[in-house]
Amino acid sequence: MNYAFSCTGLGCCLCPQRSLAAGGAWVTCVTAMGHGTPDNMNWAGLLQNLLVVVHLQQIICGSVRFSIPEEQDPGILVGSLSKHFPPPYQLLTQEYLWTDKNTGNFYTTEQKMDREALCPEETKAEECIILHNAVVGPSGDLIQFPVIIEDINDNAPHFENSVIHLRVSEDVTVGTSFLLDDQAQDRDAGHNGKLHYQLKDSAGVFSLKVEEDEPVILLVVQTALDRETRDLYQMALVATDCGSEPLSATATLIVTVTDVNDNCPSFSSDSPRSVTVPGDSPKNMLVAQVRATDPDSGPNAAIVYSLSPKVSERAKKLFSLDSLTGYIRLTQDLQSDNSEELLLKVLASGHHCPPADSQVTVTVLPKVNQELTFEIRFIAEHQNQTVVLPENQPPTVLAVLELHGDSSLKGSSLAIESEVPFTLSQQNGKYLLSTSKPLDYEMKSEHHISVVVHGRSAEGSVITPYRHVIRLLVADVNDNAPQFLQSHYQLEVEENNQPGMSLLRVSASDADSGYNGRVTYRLDKRTSTTFNIDPVTGQLSVSASLDREQQGVHKITVFARDSGSPPLESVATVSICVLDQNDNAPVFLTPHFIFFIPENVPPFAQVGRVGVTDPDEGENGKTELYVVNSSEPFVVDNTQGTLRTTTHLDRETDDRYELYLLAADRGHPAALTSTARVTIFVEDINDNQPKVILPSSNSSCQTVSSATIAGTIVTKIYAVDEDSGLNSEITYTVVAPKPAQNSSPFRVDLMTGNITVAQQLLRKDLGMHHLFIVVRDGGKPAPLYTTVWVNLLINESMGPCHLDRAPTWTGTADLVQTPSKAPICEVEDTRSAQLTLFVGLGMMLVSTCLLAATAVLYLKQKRRSLQQNKRGHIEENEIPLRLKDKYYSDD
Repeated sequence: MNYAFSCTGLGCCLCPQRSLAAGGAWVTCVTAMGHGTPDNMNWAGLLQNLLVVVHLQQIICGSVRFSIPEEQDPGILVGSLSKHFPPPYQLLTQEYLWTDKNTGNFYTTEQKMDREALCPEETKAEECIILHNAVVGPSGDLIQFPVIIEDINDNAPHFENSVIHLRVSEDVTVGTSFLLDDQAQDRDAGHNGKLHYQLKDSAGVFSLKVEEDEPVILLVVQTALDRETRDLYQMALVATDCGSEPLSATATLIVTVTDVNDNCPSFSSDSPRSVTVPGDSPKNMLVAQVRATDPDSGPNAAIVYSLSPKVSERAKKLFSLDSLTGYIRLTQDLQSDNSEELLLKVLASGHHCPPADSQVTVTVLPKVNQELTFEIRFIAEHQNQTVVLPENQPPTVLAVLELHGDSSLKGSSLAIESEVPFTLSQQNGKYLLSTSKPLDYEMKSEHHISVVVHGRSAEGSVITPYRHVIRLLVADVNDNAPQFLQSHYQLEVEENNQPGMSLLRVSASDADSGYNGRVTYRLDKRTSTTFNIDPVTGQLSVSASLDREQQGVHKITVFARDSGSPPLESVATVSICVLDQNDNAPVFLTPHFIFFIPENVPPFAQVGRVGVTDPDEGENGKTELYVVNSSEPFVVDNTQGTLRTTTHLDRETDDRYELYLLAADRGHPAALTSTARVTIFVEDINDNQPKVILPSSNSSCQTVSSATIAGTIVTKIYAVDEDSGLNSEITYTVVAPKPAQNSSPFRVDLMTGNITVAQQLLRKDLGMHHLFIVVRDGGKPAPLYTTVWVNLLINESMGPCHLDRAPTWTGTADLVQTPSKAPICEVEDTRSAQLTLFVGLGMMLVSTCLLAATAVLYLKQKRRSLQQNKRGHIEENEIPLRLKDKYYSDD
């Protein structure tokens, strides 16, 4: 017994250690007990305490052992040290286990424990123990405790060889056993590693026997074997362990039954029993072949043929027998004039077998002394006794055959052997050899016509038939056109190919021979010169790059012509589908789009259609439009290909926009793009009223001297309109608040807004004059307007003018909205006066004095007449607005 001994201070712990291989589970403990030093303790007391401690520690340490199944998941509780030792707790190695320092519980880690890897193979039958060291207790005692790794069934059995071969002789006795060396192995232990075997597909011929005391597997023969019936058995050997969830492995067991010589030769039913030999047969002529068989194999099936000793000497002299092949041949030339019958008894011998016998009767016919022959006179074309006939000819006479022979022969005739397309017809004692149907060179180019002569002698004996073979060659004619392997070829080629690229090879065959069967190829004359074909090989190629956008499918007609006379030809078509590549960038219909849009359109209104095309197809031809690097209020609607607004537009803020569009396709490997410029002009609408700048308010007032002469501009109405065009053209009109009784001394220019003195001011004109002015733009369909009061005080003195309040409009609204219904004061048309003035000035250049006097008189007279006319009525463009009873001034 080994002891682990350690002292700390005055305390010692001794634990006996058993061999782990023997299954021991002891804990080696080192602890501290008591206080003091060796100086105040005698050796006897120390020894006594030591013995007590050893005894106690054996009890305590021997009871501390833990076990856990292998391959456990992390965090599984293995055990606890708290039952044996006080806290805290700390494992020195935490590869497989970790401990809670407070509770003493220790658990599995991420590193799984594999029993087969941790324990060597030689300890398979014993416990697998892993020692762990820990520091426990407040004093830090060092302990060592075992953890037993329990086996689980995690390993399936396995055969070293998946196929097991065994040879068994067919004469083995029933019950014989054969040892199978190839046994399965299982790395598990206990029941998990214990195996039992099962034999499948044995058909009851074999069984298994397993020795209990030692792992030995025996294959037992259950029934008699016969190689000639079955020479191979293929079975499944299944090894299954004894785990709770058994695992198994399968090996193929092949038993080959070897042959023994248990069969003897026997003659087969087709072995000849009688033969006839002509009396003039030559030496070595094959008479017959005897055949015997032996079901055994290899040397056991070897057969030796021999003639029985009882065969006559005459037979032995005339015939020989090949011992291996069974051929019976003549040993000499026969010259027999008489009939003869010989009996041959043939023996077939095998190894360790009695010989089998068979009897062959050979009849020798007498030699024919009279000969029958016939003469051939060819009618058809022939060369060297060979008839040459073109194919496809109707039934044709080839030759005339005439019999020759001894006059003592009777009943002679000619006949054609076998089924051939020829006939013999007898006419006037002669025979005509003819074809029975047209011959086809492609079916058969050469015929051998075997003509045989049959006859009997005067005594009635059969004469040996005479045979003569007539050779006929069928001459080929060009009756077959070339035939393509397929009538329509299809292939796909990517565009932008390399010039000279081979496409495909067409092939046609011609059943004719010679020049009639020699095929050349050509393309249809209308085929593009881009495509070429080799006239000999039929290899089709393209000499230039193909462009799918120009033509997506090419249909080519190929002709195959033979070299016969006249030549025959056939046609095949080749369809070439050109596959698209992304080689075309999108193209805008114009590089610069110009659109006009009113400023009052709502958001997402259509600005215009942006046309873009891409001649590619599929994804390569699908385009998307983007507005490039712009913060302008526009976006592209790709579904309709239009440009739309994103917000309200105001011409007065921006009347023009410039942006760029990017068109990109979806091609691979890289998309292609193009750009276009877009200019958008915002068209004006009449959405702004005129704004009056002068006068600044309705309560402003201006003094006009009563001495102001007619035509003098006393003030001006100034207004602006932010619109453009007609929408910004402003007109000024005066509107009377109610039917006026008196004429106004002021006029307003319709276009300029200038206010002038219409006539010589009189005393009755003194006072405040309020002009209600409508400032109107030229917008369509309805103009916009604004109003303003112009307050003019006609006074003799030029003092300041002041109003306490602005005038109030008392007229109806329709006079403001439709000023054409109201009287309007406008400045008189002065074009005639100006013309007169220009004429007068021109005359002054000729005669200064006379013309000056004339002009002054004319102007005075004109002015006087105007004043008189306007006192009597109110003209269309004049509005009296002086109403002293309603308006007042500071004067």
